[in-house]
Amino acid sequence: MSVEITGTYTGKLGTELRHGPSGTLLRTAAPLDNQGDGSSFSPTDLVAAAFASCIVTTMAIVAEREGIPFGGVTFRVEKHMVAQPRRIGALPVRIQMPAGLTPEQRQKLERTAHACPVHKTLLAEVDKTITFVYPES
Repeated sequence: MSVEITGTYTGKLGTELRHGPSGTLLRTAAPLDNQGDGSSFSPTDLVAAAFASCIVTTMAIVAEREGIPFGGVTFRVEKHMVAQPRRIGALPVRIQMPAGLTPEQRQKLERTAHACPVHKTLLAEVDKTITFVYPES
């Protein structure tokens, strides 16, 4: 299966992207630390967002299929850049998990997080630490 995404350079180091299936628009801008104005997601910000949202979406698919409670999950990802060559060096993700999960459910969801497609796609050199935070029982 393929998905077409089209784009246009809009000037001032920005682009406008259109998601083919839905028509949704997304704009990017170069970041402040790389000659841009930081007015929107940068391309590497989108990688960070894709990584974290892929983890949670994949976990939600398994949770729904297995009848595991998953409501109220929140997450945070940080993007850390490195130089020479300029690239993403680390994408630590912190996921606030729901209460009441059994040890088996926790293990299944955590294993799923590490197997999401974006996680598998990113270079091994990128630090992809995932921290799962469970409420006190």
